[in-house]
Amino acid sequence: MMDHAETAGEAGTVPSPTTGSLPRGRLVLLYLVMLVTAAGNTAMQSVMPSIGTALHVQDFWISLAYTWSALLWMTCAPMWARRSDRRGRKAMMAIGLTGFIASFSLCGLTLYFGLNGMLGGVATLLAFALCRSLYGLFGSAAPPAVQAYVASRTSRAERTQALSLISSSFGLGTVLGPALAPMLILPALGLVSPFLAFALIAVVVLVALRLRLPDDTPAFAGRGEVMAAPFSANSNSGRRDASADSDPEPGHSTLPPPITDVAKLSWFDQRLRPWLVAGLIGGHAQAAVMGIVGFLVLDRLGLRGDPTAGAGPTGLVLMAGAMATLLAQWGIIPLFHMGPRASCLSGMVLAAIGVALLSVAQDLHGITLGIALSSMGFGLFRPGFTAGASLSVSRAEQGQSAGIVASTNGAAYIVAPAIGVWLYGHSPVVGFTVIELLCAAVLVLGWRGMADDDALMKPR
Repeated sequence: MMDHAETAGEAGTVPSPTTGSLPRGRLVLLYLVMLVTAAGNTAMQSVMPSIGTALHVQDFWISLAYTWSALLWMTCAPMWARRSDRRGRKAMMAIGLTGFIASFSLCGLTLYFGLNGMLGGVATLLAFALCRSLYGLFGSAAPPAVQAYVASRTSRAERTQALSLISSSFGLGTVLGPALAPMLILPALGLVSPFLAFALIAVVVLVALRLRLPDDTPAFAGRGEVMAAPFSANSNSGRRDASADSDPEPGHSTLPPPITDVAKLSWFDQRLRPWLVAGLIGGHAQAAVMGIVGFLVLDRLGLRGDPTAGAGPTGLVLMAGAMATLLAQWGIIPLFHMGPRASCLSGMVLAAIGVALLSVAQDLHGITLGIALSSMGFGLFRPGFTAGASLSVSRAEQGQSAGIVASTNGAAYIVAPAIGVWLYGHSPVVGFTVIELLCAAVLVLGWRGMADDDALMKPR
């Protein structure tokens, strides 16, 4: 399918601002692309603390093993986003899934060798970090492509809810991952079973993507028929006009400038700066919390002596957090029609409350409640930051904006999990205090720098 801009119905008329809906089948595929990667990564999060303990590797080094992958993600995501403007969103989604499959398969194999004494602890961790880097290098192609695909088909007023909806597919995966991980642990493979299981699931999704999503070769960046959020009140469930998917006629005068005329979007663009700063600082707070939680469960519940027993409680805590994230993105944002600024600031307040509770929790109930509240807050914050960045730039810049946002998300996971675990290991009070200060910084900077929601929603 060729992406292109709205065209005038008659010469001299203004294009209609009405919106339509993404076809249901395509929406399902977009959901699956995000869902399988999220489920796999959170399943990995739920078993890695136990694997590290079984390998007799310190917590800090387990968290640090993700650093190289996160650095590659930050570097490569904008490149893949720009490439998707020329090569098509589908092609980039396929590359992302292929990277996920290769990374998870090799990570699982490496950890299996380590847990069965074929590799030492240090060698296993180094090999794991190398295999994990494939996800940062190639897996980073998929999220910007999915985001740009959705952003180019939604109006400005609906984009927060639309991006929240697609983000919730990622959130749904974070529920399924921890829930399924303990059930996927097979006696023959042990704690590495979830790695190989999710790699196989991703193969199925990749085949479906190749067969069911139409090919697209965009001639224009992040453009297309302006469409409503899928299944929203303004969605049109009827079949789209065939001309919407056709190639533009040669010499058509109503097409916008080609992508080569769009300037490269800078990280320091004044329109994006408040949202990127908030996303980077808030992302570090969230990454630190997620880095700590698995080890906190082992410590507070006294499970260091039986690492395998830690996978279940850790999965339960992560699942509760993921469900709270879905509640924020599926319920609170649409119900209250929250704009980017309101979503970011209210989310940070709730996240700070959850982190405070988590810092003093001593049992599974308290830990679960703390993670649920903080996850709900971050669940409000992240789509707000994403939509704010999207609404700050033009439709032609959506692909580049999506890449910068994905890169910002990856940047938070370069050092934050490892530093968070290191601070927690030396002094839990210091570790949680730093996270609270990060949340406070987002509130102060966001209150002063973020544009009002009404101004962001105005047509441009």
